[in-house]
Amino acid sequence: MRFKDIGALASVQGPARSVSERLSRRCYSVEDMRKLAAKRLPGSVFDYIEGGGEDEASLKRNRSSFDDWAFLPKWGSVEHLDLSSTLLGGPVAMPLTLSPTGGTRLFHPDGETAVARAALEAGVPYGLAHLSTTTMEDVSAATPGLRRWFNIEPTADKGLLQAVLDRVSNAGYEALLVNVDCRAIGHRERDYHNGFTAPPSIKPKTVIEGALHPRWALGFLANDAIAFPNLDAEIPEGPLSSSPDMWRTLLAGSYEPTDWDDIRDLRSRWSGPIILKGVVNPKDAVIAAELGIDAIQVSNHGGRQLDHMASPLDVLPDIAEKAAGRLEIIVDGGIRRGSDVVKALALGADACSIGRPYLYGLAAASQAGVAHVLKLFSAEITRTMMLLGVSTIQELREEGRDLIRHRSEAFPGITPTPEAQMAYAETRSSR
Repeated sequence: MRFKDIGALASVQGPARSVSERLSRRCYSVEDMRKLAAKRLPGSVFDYIEGGGEDEASLKRNRSSFDDWAFLPKWGSVEHLDLSSTLLGGPVAMPLTLSPTGGTRLFHPDGETAVARAALEAGVPYGLAHLSTTTMEDVSAATPGLRRWFNIEPTADKGLLQAVLDRVSNAGYEALLVNVDCRAIGHRERDYHNGFTAPPSIKPKTVIEGALHPRWALGFLANDAIAFPNLDAEIPEGPLSSSPDMWRTLLAGSYEPTDWDDIRDLRSRWSGPIILKGVVNPKDAVIAAELGIDAIQVSNHGGRQLDHMASPLDVLPDIAEKAAGRLEIIVDGGIRRGSDVVKALALGADACSIGRPYLYGLAAASQAGVAHVLKLFSAEITRTMMLLGVSTIQELREEGRDLIRHRSEAFPGITPTPEAQMAYAETRSSR
């Protein structure tokens, strides 16, 4: 090859002009964002995002269950490919939501506000955690036009419940995400081994981790103390602060017996949509539909609660069959690719939800990082649908079960003849 030919092939990029451009050049997947977040955060804080309950079997199964399903693309023209859909009666730019996550300012001082702004930009709903570190009112003020959902726990104290519901409604939240999988806090052994506390306490390991991650440490020390301002009906005044006693009480947890009667009472008090988050038993899906619940989020809390649970994807087909279209179905747990979203929709989900992926983005680069993660999902869903041969989300839902196959269904509907079975047996015995 001549020198002038080599020169013609040379391509030199100039410096990135923004954080978004820099991310687009170096982070091509959620896994790349995960690695970047791991560099940005102290090890104990990163493990708080990553960890699961006990042996982390549920955590691992959430991811591996997606590998059990394979696509069966169909041939034909794909025109006007469109990811837009509806969820709970409103539009979404793609069938994805952002799940509530607690303690979000631990990962970046911009916290929930940065996440909400990225969700608004992407056109997807955002669920604010009851253990969020920014007031629900501040998130609303920062993101007019965002479809905001609020996360609560069932409670038997009806006076407190009504007061909280009034505050949530006044702050402009359209739907409730109600946890039904937190009767106790999961045994998260990574945190115990790390000596992790929230907020981080000052001890030798903390000082060392802070010195090794000065950007994180400066952001943590320069901002208000981590606190939970959305736990009751009162709007906090002044700087947010927290006490060790409050944190110990929250992390220890206290079980308050509640049952389906409390969900029925909640339905009578809240006129907007209600999503029960943490449903994995098909029988519970049926009961929820009978009570007039609008949606369920099939979830095992990211593998952070009861270990050795079935993954959401494992139970999704049965739940979709039992629900029979009477409520909408959102799925979370182990979702790292747009192809995972497509698989879940093909199996009966109306949308998927992510938690850890957007926290990776937040830790890596604040709002720009979350926005980049959402762009990755949009591009991957688009590419998967194109290669699968479907043009719209509705088409994917209608034809989905014909476009996907479980590894246990190698030859569905085909019963070998006795002669074929005998020939196969003889072949095996001669090996």
